[in-house]
Amino acid sequence: MSDSAPAILIVIITLFLPPVGVLMIAGCGADFLINLLLTCLGYIPGHIHAFYLEYVYFDRRARARDGMLPQKRAGGIYSERVQNGGLAGATYGTA
Repeated sequence: MSDSAPAILIVIITLFLPPVGVLMIAGCGADFLINLLLTCLGYIPGHIHAFYLEYVYFDRRARARDGMLPQKRAGGIYSERVQNGGLAGATYGTA
């Protein structure tokens, strides 16, 4: 299975149920609850929030694998799992 297969699967799930996609990458926490609320308020805001979380998650995952740790936290994201790309032990570096 290629490395992009999980990302594609999560994006497809998010198209239909944004909170489920967020739950898969961020876990059950503040980001999930925010996305659930946004989806209840309107389907489009839930999608925007979910795809933003997924973009940050997969971008940081790829950068961490290349040895480039993030310099600062991404705005509006509360999950440490998303902040470090799902990689345990990844921390914020300095320039």
